[in-house]
Amino acid sequence: MKNNTEKFGKTPHQPSLWTRADALKVHADDPTTTQPLVSANFPVLSNEVFIWDTMPLRDMDGNITSVDGWSVIFTLTADRHPNDPQYIDENGNYDITRDWNDRHGRAKMYYWFSRTGKDWKLGGRVMAEGVSPTVREWAGTPILLNEQGEVDLYYTAVTPGATIVKVRGRVVTTEHGVSMVGFEKVKPLFEADGKMYQTEAQNPFWGFRDPWPFRDPNDGKLYMLFEGNVAGERGSHKVGKAEIGDVPPGYEDVGNSRFQTACVGIAVARDEDGDDWEMLPPLLTAVGVNDQTERPHFVFQDGKYYLFTISHTFTYADGVTGPDGVYGFVADSLFGPYVPLNGSGLVLGNPSSQPFQTYSHCVMPNGLVTSFIDSVPTDESGTQTRIGGTEAPTVEIKIKGQQTFVVAEYDYGYIPPMLDVTLK
Repeated sequence: MKNNTEKFGKTPHQPSLWTRADALKVHADDPTTTQPLVSANFPVLSNEVFIWDTMPLRDMDGNITSVDGWSVIFTLTADRHPNDPQYIDENGNYDITRDWNDRHGRAKMYYWFSRTGKDWKLGGRVMAEGVSPTVREWAGTPILLNEQGEVDLYYTAVTPGATIVKVRGRVVTTEHGVSMVGFEKVKPLFEADGKMYQTEAQNPFWGFRDPWPFRDPNDGKLYMLFEGNVAGERGSHKVGKAEIGDVPPGYEDVGNSRFQTACVGIAVARDEDGDDWEMLPPLLTAVGVNDQTERPHFVFQDGKYYLFTISHTFTYADGVTGPDGVYGFVADSLFGPYVPLNGSGLVLGNPSSQPFQTYSHCVMPNGLVTSFIDSVPTDESGTQTRIGGTEAPTVEIKIKGQQTFVVAEYDYGYIPPMLDVTLK
């Protein structure tokens, strides 16, 4: 992995590159980096709603946090429409696949609570209808700020545009459950600038989303990761020697890979409350490799920075490929240079026999990895599938230096707290 000095010139840091040579080392079905098969007989959290991206309540240091003994997760959520005529097929049956595929256009932020770190109970919407300034409420991060129960929810306000925003409220507990109150004023923070991060005007397929704020364990400053694409008109990017990396003979042809321009963005707060942010050059770029590095997040371990992100098979560039799942990189300091974990970047991929079984993985500091079930085959040919829209089994990985290993599997949606906060 090399640094990109040509694109960003003199900056506070140079982005590290996930190269085509790195991606050529990706291999599906290695048991140490493959998620165990999900059974087609999985339980569903709710028959009323679909859920996908799961965002556990945490503190600014990344610790998964319960409140007065209640675990809390936020999820992207959409109503199921089994009786809506537009989702009834010609045989009069509910077309759940079409309903599921349309969910992003009506995504809202909901929360759930549990005494056990699983068996989640639906709490409801975080924000009332009309509070969010855009049609869609897309993924982000809920942060428990203090013992008074204040929560900052950073999320992505989408359509029109895509803006990183935050809204502050409170978590309130009783012996019977949890409520979210006061999430009434959404504050826009920043959006793509067209100079470091691609805008919708530059590329209608651009991505700019998934805020993940954190406090750097070394300098103590407040930063935020997010997904982006490298600025520039669609199709104008160059996939040069640095982006290609050290490939063997016969792999120099990059095809149309100039259209893949994913990056992991970073911003630094100018204040302590996270209300005023300055975007910095990306930490990592994947020009010529992949078009999506979604939901980036850190695990800080052994003095190192473990950077995780999720990506799809279909977003890979010409000539390289990999499974849907988690990809990871490691550095000795926040601004790199980053090297791909396991030599390739692949940390936890779906098995080739069930390529869409899970997605939107979140690696927690205790090594547990949560995700949602997308679709699981119900026959040997794989032509019949069952739609999920619910929590997947939790998987545990062990991180050792520049390598990772799958070591355990737990119950569906098992997200235990790392610390409990007693509200005052």
